[in-house]
Amino acid sequence: MEPTTVVAIDLAKHIFQVHFVKPETGAIRSKPIRRAQLLPFFANLPPSRIVMEACGSAHYWARKLTSFGHDVRLIAAQFVRPFVKSNKNDRADAAAIWEAAQRPGMRFVAVKTQEQQAVLALHRMRQQLVRFRVMQVNQLRGLLYEFGIVLPQGRCASIAAAKLAIAELAPQLPQMLVDSLQDQLSRLLTLDEQIQRIEQRIMAWRRSDEACCRISEIPGVGLLTATAAIAVIGNAQSFKSGREFAAYLGLVPRQNGSGGKVKLGGISKRGDVYLRTLLIHGARAVISKARHLPDHVKSMLARRPTNVVAVALANKMARIIWALLAYGRAYQPPHAPPLPA
Repeated sequence: MEPTTVVAIDLAKHIFQVHFVKPETGAIRSKPIRRAQLLPFFANLPPSRIVMEACGSAHYWARKLTSFGHDVRLIAAQFVRPFVKSNKNDRADAAAIWEAAQRPGMRFVAVKTQEQQAVLALHRMRQQLVRFRVMQVNQLRGLLYEFGIVLPQGRCASIAAAKLAIAELAPQLPQMLVDSLQDQLSRLLTLDEQIQRIEQRIMAWRRSDEACCRISEIPGVGLLTATAAIAVIGNAQSFKSGREFAAYLGLVPRQNGSGGKVKLGGISKRGDVYLRTLLIHGARAVISKARHLPDHVKSMLARRPTNVVAVALANKMARIIWALLAYGRAYQPPHAPPLPA
């Protein structure tokens, strides 16, 4: 049976704002609830539809409230903002969430499991460590450049050359600088080990997940892309088609039209930036293997810039990922055309 009561929650750390309309009287109720009282309040409530913004801790509360028999929906923040009627406060935000949930055709965010959130947490930690490693290498490059040392391109080559350069400059430089540069090299080695351990944990999870192994067969979808896609999508059935999933990732042109005239611009860049970046990098890796490209991709490369082809190929990869997850199929590579006699 479809729940008759819609309850909106404006999430917070300590004080939550709850907004709903009583179906018997039509009276509007909006009241604050403390964190310790939230679960007991909804445990005693008849099965209802509960809507929240897809923000911090939203998936945790969605899992908790679903266990009580409620139908929990998450709405993206940009879809709630147009319904805020007055100055921004908790009461107005809760009313806007309730109003947005009533709109026909409203798109909701799939609730992630604990396992999917754990994989995303590993990706976020790895991404931060990689960013910090790049900053450390660039700083080391700049510091040694001030003393006449030019490090080669590439992280591994730069670190190896920096070790030799520091050993050669040690008699000439102050000891305090030499010790600090050695500490930075040790820090880079520590970062490499930490990143490698996280990647090993991600790889172990990929081996245990059947859907992740299936989408890993797609050309251009590696370890990071496959595991991030499984964790970001959540439930593939929440998207109506592969095109909708590609639009969710921002891999479609931005539209600006009026009076029946539609102008297409660059990609919209909506949705998850991390997964979109991985897909585009994977597409570039496929393009770099020019000998194995299909004929239609080669003809597209002859007509359009490489970046445009990479985004188009990333769009196709996203649609294939959705199809494999939504229908439970295995990847089938395209058949090569028959050779002429």
